[in-house]
Amino acid sequence: MKGHHVERKFGWDCHGLPIEFEIDKIHKIKSSVDREELGVRRYNELCREIVMRYSKEWEKTVNRFGRWIDFENDYKTMDKNYMESVWWTFKQIFNKDLVYRGTKIMPFSTACNTVLSNFEAGSNYKEVPDPAVMVTFPVLEDGQQTNFMAWTTTPWTLPSNLALAVNPKMDYVRW
Repeated sequence: MKGHHVERKFGWDCHGLPIEFEIDKIHKIKSSVDREELGVRRYNELCREIVMRYSKEWEKTVNRFGRWIDFENDYKTMDKNYMESVWWTFKQIFNKDLVYRGTKIMPFSTACNTVLSNFEAGSNYKEVPDPAVMVTFPVLEDGQQTNFMAWTTTPWTLPSNLALAVNPKMDYVRW
């Protein structure tokens, strides 16, 4: 809004238990011993493959929502360049003595032999309700009583919305 350009790149979070959970389920892996028998290299390959399984569907859906974002120059947390940039950044913070060292009690998965994030510990991989709301925005200068319909999972942002952006190159459905 102040004339600065901010790139809007799509990002793929490729690490973590949700991916491993899916691989374990597909390949009937019950323990770290099963993972070791499969081999770390093969296990990692399977995890990388599954991450991008639905990439085209994501792109289609995000574009349908009208979120203008660059999918061609995306980033993936599994790419070495990405990981190295995170480690480089952490090193800069560490060198400035800004890293806190201490202890903290963390939720731990004995099955996966790893610490769980707050999200992983809280979600417990169960189906949970995800409320959403659909609202209409009337086209004021239209004699046909046309409305744009929008879907959001953040309805608390609606009172602050002053306008609805549309893409002149996109086809919209009228019914």
